[in-house]
Amino acid sequence: MSSLPSPSAERPLRRDAERNRRLILDAAAEAFAEEGLHVTLDEIARRAGVGVGTVYRRFADKESLIDALFEDRIAEVVAVAEAALGHEDPWAGLVLWMDGFIGMQAADQGLKELLLSSAHGQQRVAGARDRLLPLVTAIVERAQAAGELRPDLRASDMPMLGHMLSGVADYTRCVSPDVYRRYVGIVLDGLRVRRDAASELPIPALDIDDVDAIMSTKGP
Repeated sequence: MSSLPSPSAERPLRRDAERNRRLILDAAAEAFAEEGLHVTLDEIARRAGVGVGTVYRRFADKESLIDALFEDRIAEVVAVAEAALGHEDPWAGLVLWMDGFIGMQAADQGLKELLLSSAHGQQRVAGARDRLLPLVTAIVERAQAAGELRPDLRASDMPMLGHMLSGVADYTRCVSPDVYRRYVGIVLDGLRVRRDAASELPIPALDIDDVDAIMSTKGP
C-alpha cells in the first residue's frame, strides 16, 4: 500500500511553481513595457529562463497573462486619477493627472496599448474605463468650474490627447525619453483659459541634430 506524500514533500513544488509564476510575470512586465503587447509567449519564456510549457501551465494564453499582469497597473492609473481629483487646487489636479497618465504610458508601452486600444484585455479595459471616466470627467469639470480650463473641453478629449502625447513619447524615446514632458507642458498651456505668462517648460527643446536622429530612425 503506497503512502500519500507528506505536506512537507508538496511544499517545495508549490514554492517552485510560485517562483516560476513570478519569473514569468516579471519577464512579461519588462517585455510588454519595452516592446508592447505583441511580444510572444516564447519570448517571455526566454526572458524568464523557463520553458514555454511552464508558461502555459501558469497561464492558459497571453490574454490571461495580460489580465493578471495589468490588474495592478490599471489600479495605479486609477489611483493617479483619484489623487488628481483630491488635490486642493483644481488646475494642479488636472496637471497631476496629465503628467501621471502620459508618464505611465511613456514608461510602459504595454499599458499604453491596453488603455488606448481594444485589441487585448477587453473586459479589464472596459472595467478600467468605467472606473476612470467619472474621475476624469470630475477632474475636467472641476478645473472648468474654477475658471482655469477652457469650457469647451470634454472628458472624451482626454484619451485623444493621451494618444497624441504618448505618440510623441514613442517617437522621441530613442533620443530623448523625457522630452514628451515638454509637449505636455505646451498642451496644458493651450488648455488654460488665462495665465499671466507662459509656464516654464520642464525639458529643453531638442536640438536639430536630435530631430534629425529621430527622423532618420523612425523613417517617413
